[in-house]
Amino acid sequence: MDAVGTESILLWMPQVKGPREKLARRGRDLMTDQELLAILLGAGSGGRGVTALAAAVLERAGDLASLSAMSVAELCQTAGVGPAKAARIVAAFEVGLRALSEPADFQEPLTDSSKVFERFGTRIATRRTECFLVIAVDSKNRPRRVSEIARGGRTRCQVDPSEVFRHLIREAASGAIFVHNHPSGDPSPSREDIELTDRLLRAGELLEIRVLDHLIVARGAYSSLRDLGILPTPP
Repeated sequence: MDAVGTESILLWMPQVKGPREKLARRGRDLMTDQELLAILLGAGSGGRGVTALAAAVLERAGDLASLSAMSVAELCQTAGVGPAKAARIVAAFEVGLRALSEPADFQEPLTDSSKVFERFGTRIATRRTECFLVIAVDSKNRPRRVSEIARGGRTRCQVDPSEVFRHLIREAASGAIFVHNHPSGDPSPSREDIELTDRLLRAGELLEIRVLDHLIVARGAYSSLRDLGILPTPP
C-alpha cells in the first residue's frame, strides 16, 4: 500500500476517544491496565465513568495478580460492579490463563519441573482455593490432556486416586504428572501431599502408569516432589 493510501485510512479511522478506540487504533501494547479493564467493564455506573470505575476496581484489588484471583462475589463488592461486569472480568482472566498454560506444541515433551510449571502451574498458582490437575502424557512424556480432577477449599482438596486413574486409563496415558496449588502462598509439600503422592505412586505401579512428578505451586514459585527426592525418578 502506498503512503497516500495509508494516510487515507488513518484519516478515516476515528480519533482516539476512549479505551476501545485506543486499542483499535494503537494496539494492545500501549494500553494501560486501567484501560484494558475499562474495556472489560464496558460502561461506568452511578455517575462514574468506566475508566474511573476501572481505577476503583484496581485500587480495591491491589494489583493485577490479586485481581485475577478474585471471584464474582468479591468483585461485586466494588460499587458499580454488578454480576455481569464481574463475570466478564473473571472469564477474561481464566481464558488468558488457559491460553498461557496450553503448550504451543503438544509434540514437545515435558522434560523437567520448570517446563511443567511454566505450561500448567501458572494456570492455578494464584487461585484462592485448592485444585488438583492431572496431566496425562504419552510414552515420550508429551502431554495428551490436562484435566482438573478435584477442587476444594482454601487449605484442603480431596483427591480420589481411583478417579485420577480412571481418567488416565481413559486417555490411554503412559504416564502422569500431578499439579495442585497452595493458596497460602507457600509451595512446600505438606505431610498430606506426600501421603497422597505415595498412594498415587503405588496405584500407578499396579496399573503400569508412570508417576513422573507432583508439583505444588503458589504465586511465582513451586516445589517438585521429584526434584526434592521425595518421588523416585522413573526409569
